[in-house]
Amino acid sequence: MDQVDAALTSVSDMLYSWGLMWLLIGAGIFFTVRTGAVQLRHTDAIAASVVGSRDGSHGGITSFQAFAVGLACRVGTGNIVGVALALILGGPGAVLWMWLVAILGTATAFSEATLAQLFKVRRPDGTFRGGPAYYISRGLGLPILGGVFAVVFLIANGLVMPMVQANAITVALHRAGGLSPSLGAVLVVALTAPVLLGGLRAMARVAEYLAPFMALAYLVLVLAILLTHPAQAFEALCSIIEGAFGLRQGLGGVAGGLTAALLNGVRRGLFSNEAGLGGAACAAGSATVSHPVQQGFIQAFGVVVDTLFVCTATALAILVAGADVLHPGVSAKESAGTLTQDAIAHLVGEWSRWPMALLIVVLAYTTIIGAFSYAQVCLDYLTGRPGISRALQIGAVICAGVGSVQQLTTVWTLADVLLGLGAIINLVALVLLSRWVVGALRDWEARRGMSTSEGGQPVFRGDSQYLPAPLPEGAWEYSTGR
Repeated sequence: MDQVDAALTSVSDMLYSWGLMWLLIGAGIFFTVRTGAVQLRHTDAIAASVVGSRDGSHGGITSFQAFAVGLACRVGTGNIVGVALALILGGPGAVLWMWLVAILGTATAFSEATLAQLFKVRRPDGTFRGGPAYYISRGLGLPILGGVFAVVFLIANGLVMPMVQANAITVALHRAGGLSPSLGAVLVVALTAPVLLGGLRAMARVAEYLAPFMALAYLVLVLAILLTHPAQAFEALCSIIEGAFGLRQGLGGVAGGLTAALLNGVRRGLFSNEAGLGGAACAAGSATVSHPVQQGFIQAFGVVVDTLFVCTATALAILVAGADVLHPGVSAKESAGTLTQDAIAHLVGEWSRWPMALLIVVLAYTTIIGAFSYAQVCLDYLTGRPGISRALQIGAVICAGVGSVQQLTTVWTLADVLLGLGAIINLVALVLLSRWVVGALRDWEARRGMSTSEGGQPVFRGDSQYLPAPLPEGAWEYSTGR
């Protein structure tokens, strides 16, 4: 097993250190150019995308619920631990590079969500399914490759991710109050079983309230810190700019210098907002909207919330606490696990450690829900048998219980490799299908302010003249038809 773990670790490091990172950056640049910088031209539509998004599910899942499911996975423990690690390794300058890749990532997120809507299909229960497996199959005409993606994502998100996040929950509870792993396992199973066994609608309902609420509560807490420490907040912002361009000595991370700031900021930004990785597209394809671009805008907004808001909040909280908790070039990599909690405890008091532990628990819990919903979408692509779906749900609950009591490093590394391979398949498909994204966007721009739905959004028809070809039979439905 040691040899297997070493081999998987080598593949994962190679995949995430260079290959996938540059593919994601390239995709962000490509879609920014291909869509005419949609994230800059339509900032008003992205900002307003949440308005009315909780209405009009027509028996399926609302646009906001799909957004919340994606947000549940995007805003996770990585926003707490991952950002702290980026600051340790790359210094304050890493934050600016996180911002840059988030701006590029909004174009990628917009594109994959729009494609997920275009090629989605309606199920007998009234819900929709869409995402990479569906647009690879129906858009590229490669159902076997779509099946490969579905299997890879199903294993990683449906079985392994519950283990990873359940372990994060029990570790956080143990650190905060000494709760034993066995009791933590009971708690995790009690929380996850009713939701996972309840199906996609139940997962969407829980994510709809928990994910946005916890993100907002965390942002309010950090805003209060910034308002009560204005001088330190201004200094933190200055250190981000200066560190990103190497304008001041002493602001580098453990790795040191401008390169460390760039690489660590880029990596954290890319893998936090998940744009292009394929998961959020699974959620996007489940929504009922009047126009595919509508869901593209709201998923792009999810990238903004994740990186520009939540990741920035974590970074600023740590930087405001300053040298008392963060020592660039000195702090050990292992300190990332508690650095954010230490910073907030230093600024507002030790009483905050339990609320922060609760925050981590909820973030990990919502990530389990969001990730499993991705797996459910992939399973529904592979088969419609209820018995197999129930077996996956039960398996996920069991995996959460197992992961609560022990770390399974090899399994976690395998999940990283599987998710990375799935992301590569997805990115290639996105580029090959980019003309469909452009066509849908042109249709929305042409219809904006003309034909509207009850919610004031343009209504898309499957036979739009702007699409490169007719949509496959059964793709794209809204309410009662195309």
